[in-house]
Amino acid sequence: MRNRAGLRERFPWARIHSLTYPLRLDSLHDVLEEIRASHLPVHNESHPLGEGNLVAASAAMKDVIRLVEQVAPSQATVLITGESGAGKELVARRIHELSGRKGEFIAVNCGAIPENLLESELFGHERGAFTGAVKARPGKFELANGGTFFLDEIGDMPPVMQVKLLRVLEERVIERVGSTTSIPVDVRLVAATHRDLPKRIASADFREDLYYRLSVFPIEIPPLRERRDDIVPLVQEFVRRLGENGRTRMQLSDDALRCLCEYDWPGNIRELSNLIERLVVTCPGGQVDITDLPRAISGLERIAAEDEATPAAQGPVPIAPQLPEGGIALKDYLDQVERRLIEEALTDTDGVVQKAAEKLGLGRTTLVEKMRRFDIHKP
Repeated sequence: MRNRAGLRERFPWARIHSLTYPLRLDSLHDVLEEIRASHLPVHNESHPLGEGNLVAASAAMKDVIRLVEQVAPSQATVLITGESGAGKELVARRIHELSGRKGEFIAVNCGAIPENLLESELFGHERGAFTGAVKARPGKFELANGGTFFLDEIGDMPPVMQVKLLRVLEERVIERVGSTTSIPVDVRLVAATHRDLPKRIASADFREDLYYRLSVFPIEIPPLRERRDDIVPLVQEFVRRLGENGRTRMQLSDDALRCLCEYDWPGNIRELSNLIERLVVTCPGGQVDITDLPRAISGLERIAAEDEATPAAQGPVPIAPQLPEGGIALKDYLDQVERRLIEEALTDTDGVVQKAAEKLGLGRTTLVEKMRRFDIHKP
């Protein structure tokens, strides 16, 4: 094609096919297959931020790693459960790395592929199997032969495909769409889901026999909020990798790290990873303080709401002293005044923080933050 060189300059990462005339269906099919493949979820060895060796400072994650090391050398089918973003694929990759299997790690998200394409994606198809199948194509099971096949979000697999998967697990053979020939496959299967499979079995959305075939060796990954000891090591690991990639190095203040440890992380490790990448953009200087964090994470949003809901203390406000001729270090002076008033309020209320906060016209959380800042302890 005349513009082929120009396309290569603009898109050096792409494979540019030329179509000859008269147009052949198999040539067009190759182009369409590449376009289709480019829109499917891609899993390769170039991991995004947050992937790699498992970080485990908490007792809960150390237990997970112990289970991974225990099951990896065997051929047992593993079912990994846990909330979205908790690191299920990381655990699956680690099982593959420690298994000693020479084949590839192939991953498919069952919820990301339309139901009418899933069978062809998993098992492949023969030429003429359906409209547009002008060329035979192997499925992911064949590509994973000798390696590990990771089926993510297995709880979203359609019932018809569950029956076909059960046969593969029992007989270790697959059949391409449009074929009656059985192809043996040597595949280590690891499945994962964030769904409650026993509940889906009760509602007839998941096969009970498949569940027991998958959960030969179950591993449950606790959410990040239940293993807060892992948060700081994860942050350090993410920051280190960003530095290796030539991105800006970052330093988080103690207050910022404390906020990260107190946040519940509904999105788990994925949410934490995304936050660190965001901070690289929003804090180009590399210094991150509590005010640089999203308000939902820093707690400032909650503190502001509590302050609005807390009625202001009644009574006259003392008049500020006159400014000395030589001037004054205003911040230090105000800190001293604030500290003294907090200590007096705590003394007057016998150390009851809620009453002291009401006396000062503050929310309880705000007063606690100030006590930490000034290192004030209850009397």
